[in-house]
Amino acid sequence: MKYCYILLCLFSVLTVFGQKSAKIRELENQRKAALNEIELTNRLLSEIHESAENSLSRLNLLSQQIQQRKKVIHLLNQELAVIDNEIMAIRDEISIMERELNLKRNNYGASIQKLHKHYSAQDKLLFILSADNFSQSFRRMRYLREYAEWQKKQAIEISGKQKVIKNKWEALEKTRTEKQNLLFVREEENRTLEQEEILQQQEIDELMKKQRQLQDELKKKQRQAEALNRQIEKQIAEEVVRAEREAKASREREEKMREDTGDKSKTDNNKRVADNKGGYAMTREEKRLSDSFAANRGRLPVPVSGEYAIVGFYGEQPHQDLKYVRVVNNGIDIQATSGAEARAVFNGKVTSIFVQRGFNNSVIIRHGNYLTVYSNLSEVYVKQGDEVKARQAIGRIFTDSENDNATILHFELWKEKDKQNPQPWLSR
Repeated sequence: MKYCYILLCLFSVLTVFGQKSAKIRELENQRKAALNEIELTNRLLSEIHESAENSLSRLNLLSQQIQQRKKVIHLLNQELAVIDNEIMAIRDEISIMERELNLKRNNYGASIQKLHKHYSAQDKLLFILSADNFSQSFRRMRYLREYAEWQKKQAIEISGKQKVIKNKWEALEKTRTEKQNLLFVREEENRTLEQEEILQQQEIDELMKKQRQLQDELKKKQRQAEALNRQIEKQIAEEVVRAEREAKASREREEKMREDTGDKSKTDNNKRVADNKGGYAMTREEKRLSDSFAANRGRLPVPVSGEYAIVGFYGEQPHQDLKYVRVVNNGIDIQATSGAEARAVFNGKVTSIFVQRGFNNSVIIRHGNYLTVYSNLSEVYVKQGDEVKARQAIGRIFTDSENDNATILHFELWKEKDKQNPQPWLSR
């Protein structure tokens, strides 16, 4: 019973050790993902030419890289903390096993000495033959046999426990080595972070010198964004009017069918109904599509092919590094690599294609009463009225090779006439 209890304790220690190893693997995977983000940002930074017009994009990328670097260092600290706990757990385990081993050795040694002292081969024979009867002789024979088997089992257990302890010491040394390697990696990451923060401050200082120029550029982009917003709202309003006109015609057909047949239960299967007053009137198929789109919040694919980084965020907020700069964005800006394509985030229908200064070609795709907008396309692969599938390429993203060499898709998401923050809808 005592032996089973000890085994149960050891199993608990080993289980905890295994869980912590899994935790380290999880942290390592997160650290690798963060390092991949940093590598991507480096490549995107190398594609952007240094220019006054695009200094803000460079700063945004660099700031994201610094945040990822800090995340890597934070994850390294967590890994080191887990390793320290593992080292303590292994030491405690070794201590328990060594105490058990010493106890087994002492008991085994005492039993050997006792048997050697009292029972030679002749003594064993006399011990059996001196029994009062055959039954007692048989029991003595069985006792000596079981005692010998017990000794043999103890010797095997001692040998096995010695091997386990040796393996544990090796695991401890391996874990210590891993800790030293991680400490070195952390020092390297800290040094790199310091260099990146110096570079970031240089970018900020440079932008401070160009404050008036940057403000003028931001105002220009804001006017272009407002023009794009008006164009989108105009397209939505036209679609709402068109859908309502069709809904009215459907209601009239339905009334006529009921009058002609005298059946008040007759309905038009293609009739349109809006979710709210003044909203876009949907067919049954569009309603199913809209519900499916909503159900996929957080799982929609990123609307660009290949590697990317989000460099412009939704809403109005002060810039994270430039206190005098306020950024207003009706969607998000996604920087991709040169030659990247825009792709649909969900099944839908192309309802509008137009050109807007500062945003080149724009495509609007309707998903029931949700709409997605893809702007800054140099080439469009689809036409108005086309049905598209999720992840289908709809155009090539414009690369400004004459100015900053940036390849940036402006992406917006609307529900009816209300703008949404697209980022929580996208998967990573």
